[in-house]
Amino acid sequence: MAQLHVLDHPLIQHKLAILRSKDTSVKEFRELVGEIAGLMCYEATRNLPLQEVEVETPITIAKCRMLAGKKLAIVPVLRAGLGMVDSMVALIPSAKIGHIGLYRDPETHKPVEYYCKLPEDIESRQVYVVDPMLATGGSAVAAINFLKQRGCKNIIMMNIIGCPEGVAAVQEAHPDVEIYVAAMDEKLNEHAYIVPGLGDAGDRIFGTK
Repeated sequence: MAQLHVLDHPLIQHKLAILRSKDTSVKEFRELVGEIAGLMCYEATRNLPLQEVEVETPITIAKCRMLAGKKLAIVPVLRAGLGMVDSMVALIPSAKIGHIGLYRDPETHKPVEYYCKLPEDIESRQVYVVDPMLATGGSAVAAINFLKQRGCKNIIMMNIIGCPEGVAAVQEAHPDVEIYVAAMDEKLNEHAYIVPGLGDAGDRIFGTK
């Protein structure tokens, strides 16, 4: 079973408390999603391989370590996942970006695909699938399915808020995919929203409700 990482860093938890508030403005919500994603990216990239290099400083030659040629990709699940991308690209500017468009059928709560565009060499990259909420897990499982169909073998799931139902769904369908969350909430309600959660992340990021 792939590992679940709950990131309890004080800065993440502080920003998450503000993010949850119903009184947080669209502007501030959008900024906080990016800031939390950046802090999470720092942790989720901890195990990237390094190689030793020599760098000439103004004083002498220093033995340093740099990323060992590992190619990365960030794949947001549209639309809410877009809010997590910019801050991650700021940390790993060489990463390529793909997009997977899914929406949740209001009756069945099942994911429906409407868009999928990925880098041509996606199968050779370490892929970070990003979406603020891991609720039923349906969208996450579907997105990972698309990636594996394209030959991807190294996939990490990043969500700001998860719940037991969503984590279990991903772990059952894709036991090889590590999951990073900033918080594990209590449960899903009858409308398949995370409790206590923060509402609809897409609506709050883009101000559409």
